[in-house]
Amino acid sequence: MGAIKVHEFTTVDGVVDVPMWTADYGFPDDLSATIGALTGSAKGILLGRRTFEMFAPAWSTRTVEQDPGAPFFNDTTKYVVSATLDDAESVWRNSTTVGYDVDRLRALKDDVGDLYVSGSATLVRALLADGLVDELHLFVYPVALGTGIRLFPDGAPRTPLALLGADRLSNGVAHLVYGPAA
Repeated sequence: MGAIKVHEFTTVDGVVDVPMWTADYGFPDDLSATIGALTGSAKGILLGRRTFEMFAPAWSTRTVEQDPGAPFFNDTTKYVVSATLDDAESVWRNSTTVGYDVDRLRALKDDVGDLYVSGSATLVRALLADGLVDELHLFVYPVALGTGIRLFPDGAPRTPLALLGADRLSNGVAHLVYGPAA
């Protein structure tokens, strides 16, 4: 049985919008190792369509020499949750489109194993609402932007979570791990 493990870069005020602001904090070895541990158990990548369309051009031509994460993103099967994308494979190799169906996604994590989700705020909100997220990894950057897409926007339903772990990374980022509330 697999788990859905979500990775979000976020600001202290909850912004998860295109995280260009993370560049100011570097990508130190402990951050790399933490994300590497998260992706290391993944047997598949689950992405929303918009994140997939942003990731595909950024990762599909990247080599291991350019980024040690490139083989994971390029070689691992990507499951794109979309009602409008017909042929994900033509966009980025090892990609397939799946619709948003709770039973299908449960079966997918059971059949495939651990699924890694990065970004994909709309998808993550739905996964959380349906109780499908097993681990929510928030990498909280010490900056407030005041505006942008938030994982939990105003008006979102109450979402109780249980803290599973917390670490301080060398660049001042807090790595918080949450799971479903008991």
